[in-house]
Amino acid sequence: MAIETLKQHKGIESNKIFGFWIYLMSDCIIFATLFATYSVLVNNTADGPSGKDIFELPFVLIETCLLLLSSITCGMALISLRKHKINIVIWLCITFLLGLGFIGMEFYEFHYLIKEGYGPNRSAFLSSFFTVVGTHGLHVISGLIWMLVLIIQLLMYDKNAKNITRIMCLSLFWHFLDVIWICVFTIVYLMGDM
Repeated sequence: MAIETLKQHKGIESNKIFGFWIYLMSDCIIFATLFATYSVLVNNTADGPSGKDIFELPFVLIETCLLLLSSITCGMALISLRKHKINIVIWLCITFLLGLGFIGMEFYEFHYLIKEGYGPNRSAFLSSFFTVVGTHGLHVISGLIWMLVLIIQLLMYDKNAKNITRIMCLSLFWHFLDVIWICVFTIVYLMGDM
């Protein structure tokens, strides 16, 4: 009886991970649509600035390094699943701080651009820029909230199968955001600076 219950539980957790993969694929479609829209509108500057005029690549490179480093620390949290839960919490906290630094820099960039008169209402290019980068930023904020809740759950309760599944899904989500950011960095910033 206990073995049968354990098998059912593992099947349920496996289905949750599969379902999460399906969610990630739907997110891929959203970002593909945003990238396609950006590609169409990138030259519609309405006599305003282009990417070359406003992008600060060294600043964005630091943002990129923060997010990529957070991917490594998130991977370390996943590796720590076999160890004591405090190791998982430490790596998740480091990941959280790096992600928070990334979001702080993104907010600063948006604030600076809007203050300089380069807001999303200035041109179709800027509108699509703010949409692509902002959508990614909202996903990162969602990931940070999820991470914070998971850290609290790990501190309050013992490491269990549900939390392990949540950590695995969070790790998938976080790595997905890194892949999307590499696309944002390449398509929006690098190609926009040419």
